[in-house]
Amino acid sequence: MISKFKLFQVSVFAILIASLVVGCSTPPTRGAAYRSSGSGASPISYSSSIASFNAVSWQALPGWQDDDLSQAWTAWLKSCDVLRKRSGEVNWRQACMQAASVSSRDAQAVRRYFESNFQAYEIRNNSGSETGLITGYYEPVMKGSQTRTSTYSVPLYAYPNAWRKSKPNPGPTRAELMSSGVLKGSEIAWVQDPVEAASMQIQGSGKIRLENGTILQLGFAGTNEQPFKSSAQWLLERKEITSKEATMQGISQWAKRNPERVNEMLNANPRFVFFKETSGTVGALGVLLTGERSIAIDPQSIPLGAPVFLATTKPLSAEPLQKLVMAQDTGKAIVGGVRADYYWGSGDAAGEMAGRMKQNGKMWLLLPR
Repeated sequence: MISKFKLFQVSVFAILIASLVVGCSTPPTRGAAYRSSGSGASPISYSSSIASFNAVSWQALPGWQDDDLSQAWTAWLKSCDVLRKRSGEVNWRQACMQAASVSSRDAQAVRRYFESNFQAYEIRNNSGSETGLITGYYEPVMKGSQTRTSTYSVPLYAYPNAWRKSKPNPGPTRAELMSSGVLKGSEIAWVQDPVEAASMQIQGSGKIRLENGTILQLGFAGTNEQPFKSSAQWLLERKEITSKEATMQGISQWAKRNPERVNEMLNANPRFVFFKETSGTVGALGVLLTGERSIAIDPQSIPLGAPVFLATTKPLSAEPLQKLVMAQDTGKAIVGGVRADYYWGSGDAAGEMAGRMKQNGKMWLLLPR
C-alpha cells in the first residue's frame, strides 16, 4: 500500500475488504532462490520455493503487442535505479545499461528493447495452476488538518516517541492504544471520517489536502506489530453485510448506517499503522510507485523490481487488462506464486477501481537473457 515498507495489501475480498479487508505490507524477509535448469544465455526455466517458471515466446503473452510499453518505461527506469546496483542470481546490470540508449517516446524501440534483452517466463503455482488472484490498492486522498477542529477530529498518528528506544513486540492492540493515552502528542494530521482513516492505514500511505490547498503526503512509518485481522470478515461473520457488499464502498455504507458501531468494527483488527511525512508514494523497492504500472508481489515468487506482464480483467468487467507492470511493492496479504496487487494510483477514481478488484489473472516474469 506504500512507503518504503508499505502497509497496504488486499485481503480476501478487495481493498477495504482489506482493513476493511487487507493486511499490512512489510519489508520482504527473504527473496526467491532462482535456479537455472538450462544452459547458455537464456535458461529454459527458473523456480522458487512457491512457483515454477517456464520460458515462452512473446506471442504467448496475450495483449503484448497491443500494450503501449512506453507508458511502462518510467516505472522500469525506477526499478533499474535499484536493480543495477544489486548482485545475485539475476544479473540486471547489462539490461539496465542498455536502457540508457532507448527513447521513452518510441514505443516500438521500447518493445524491441524488452524482446531483445529479456526472456518471458510463464509463472505457475506449485499446484500447477497458471491463474491466481489479482487485487488492487491505491493511495487515498482526503481533506484534513494539521490541528484538531470540529470538522477534522479523527487523528492519524506518527510513530510514538516512547517506542523509538524500546519498541514493544507485539505492542498494544488498536483498542488498547486508543484508550491508553500512549498516542497523545503523536498526532500528525486530523481527518473527518474514521473509516477513511482506517482505509489509509490499510493502504499504507495517503495524501491529506489541507484547508489552504497544501498537500500533506504521508507514508508508512511502522506498526504495533499485531497481526492483521479483516474488519470485513468480521462484518460478514455477523451477517452485517453480504459478500457482494464486502468492498470498500459497501463497508463505508455500513459505517454510515451504524456510526455507533464503527469503533467496534475497527477494533476487530488489532493491527495499527503509523505515518510519517514523505515526498511521494514509495513501495518496498524504495522507489516511487507508478499508477497502473506498479504491482505488489510475493518476493518468494518474483524478484522485487522485476518487469512482469499481467493479464487479467478490469473490476466487475470482462474487459481485458493486459499490461507490462513492475514488481515494486510487497504486502502481507500478497502471498503466492501467481498473486499480485495492482496499484491504481491516487484519489477517488483509483479507489473505486481498487475497492472492487478481485479478479483471476495470469502473470509472466521477464528476466534478463
